[in-house]
Amino acid sequence: MDTVRSTPRRRGRPGHDLDAVLAAAVRLFNARGYDATSMFDVAEALGITKSTLYHHVSGKEQLLAMAVDRAVDGLFEAAAQVQDLQGTATVRLQELVRSSVLVLAERLEFVTLLLRVRGNTQVEQHALARRREFDALVTELVKQAQAEGGIRADVDPATAARLLFGMVNSLVEWYRPERGRPEALADTVVRLAFDGLRTIGPSDDQGD
Repeated sequence: MDTVRSTPRRRGRPGHDLDAVLAAAVRLFNARGYDATSMFDVAEALGITKSTLYHHVSGKEQLLAMAVDRAVDGLFEAAAQVQDLQGTATVRLQELVRSSVLVLAERLEFVTLLLRVRGNTQVEQHALARRREFDALVTELVKQAQAEGGIRADVDPATAARLLFGMVNSLVEWYRPERGRPEALADTVVRLAFDGLRTIGPSDDQGD
């Protein structure tokens, strides 16, 4: 891929370092759309000149690449940690769902941007390819959990993976930090995903 990737972090005066630049750009991309946001807009939001902005990054495309990478990197970091866990595939799948909710909560604006890319540029195509790679990883974990009898086997693994992370991804539409602790939200998502909503009574155990 020929697009510009992340560069070593350059420090600026407080409030105008690379992290601040990236955060401002992501807020604007989410609010206005990537195409409708200019480097001038980012500079204006930070109260700096365009020349100062270009001291940090080469252009808007690099900002987009860095932003979506931060979101996808978080998911792959969670997947790597889960692979190192002892226990069944079902436990590892549950922990991956839980960790992914925490990644979303921590990097909410970055994940929101990632979920809006449509493959219109090389940067977006790369992001979508990495998302497909993550989806394949989840699908394989679902297959392993089914093989060991930990989750039901009458559901297509790829469909189950998409539905699981469709639930996780839907959080960007309404979750805000003031709504509660991310850990509590992660536990709720795992319970609903793996146990469902319905209470189980004696009649349910016996069948119809």
